[in-house]
Amino acid sequence: MTGQVKAIFFDVGNTLLFPDRDTILRPLHRRGVVPSLEQWQAIERQTKVKFDDIMQHGGPMDQGFWQMFYEGLLKQLDSEDDVLRDELVNATRHSANWSTMRPGTREVLERLGKHYALAIISNADGKISAVLKRCGILDCFKSITDSGTVGYEKPHPVIFQQALQSMRVGPQQSLYVGDVYSVDYVGATRAGMQSILFDVAGAYRETEFARVESLEELERKLAA
Repeated sequence: MTGQVKAIFFDVGNTLLFPDRDTILRPLHRRGVVPSLEQWQAIERQTKVKFDDIMQHGGPMDQGFWQMFYEGLLKQLDSEDDVLRDELVNATRHSANWSTMRPGTREVLERLGKHYALAIISNADGKISAVLKRCGILDCFKSITDSGTVGYEKPHPVIFQQALQSMRVGPQQSLYVGDVYSVDYVGATRAGMQSILFDVAGAYRETEFARVESLEELERKLAA
């Protein structure tokens, strides 16, 4: 990171909140199939690499991220089924099902909030504020920019520009934290912001991109 950071903008999914896998994967559980967290994260790593490659090299985007993810997961589980895949995708896109929060999340946000203005930029369904409130962290943020209300999704520059305007801060003084390189990192840096990947699954461990695997690690990097 270069220059003084005054504002930190966070993604929500796979950054602050994580999928309620028990709820989302219920259709699989009814079939007696229970994928492990290790299987989930392995497919997440594979999907991010494939998705980033398509986004960065202009390939045909005939599938969304989660459709690609579940096709990979179901293939690994020998449970390939288009109807099941679509049911899982729809459950995952429902913001209320992103309700798992890592221990210490609020505490780190409170500490960061003493030094930086905190805000949200999320590709969601217009209901991300309600989810953050239910999880007990909405009050940590001064601004919520939700693609479902803005009408543009990351990596489109407009969603970043609107978020910056809402916080009255310049892009060079802003840091964006999100989990997908081609959507979050590229979108933010093209908007002139600094960016760091939140990489819990380890999809970007072998890359040169700035990354952290926890909020505590982000806090340490900022302090350094």
